[in-house]
Amino acid sequence: MKKKLKKEIIKKNALYEIAFTLNGKKVSCKIKPSTLLLDLIRDNFSLKGTKPGCNEGECGACAVLINDMPVNSCLYLAINADGKEITTIEGLAKNDGSLDLVQEALVQNGAVQCGFCTSGMAISIKAMENNFKKKKKKLSREEIKKELEGNLCRCTGYVKIIDAAESVIDRKYI
Repeated sequence: MKKKLKKEIIKKNALYEIAFTLNGKKVSCKIKPSTLLLDLIRDNFSLKGTKPGCNEGECGACAVLINDMPVNSCLYLAINADGKEITTIEGLAKNDGSLDLVQEALVQNGAVQCGFCTSGMAISIKAMENNFKKKKKKLSREEIKKELEGNLCRCTGYVKIIDAAESVIDRKYI
């Protein structure tokens, strides 16, 4: 006798409860299975720093950290966030409200102009910092450029952004 496999059918308008850590706080909510993480962050939790740019995963403005890895939240279904740790640009700031080293470096290097790409750039630089801190490896300028490839900026020409990323890496490893 063969066992029948039960498949869970996801209903289009059904709500599903998910729980995850958002910027260091445990949260839960009910969502439709089609909800994008970008929309959940902005609409349900009113965190507007994560920007809807291209909505195609090309510009990086919507980047967040999921378990310390940068992810374009415009392409990520929120239902997949269940049980994970999500960090947005708002979550980079320290508990006392002061800026993270990455955010400070962007400001000090004049890498913030219109600000639209800034949150995604900061998230990507933070991921780079976290990743290479573990490896205790200093990155070259070319390696930093390669790491930032998924982020588009129309204002700065990237030089100041790369300078900021380089200053973060230099401060950590010299």
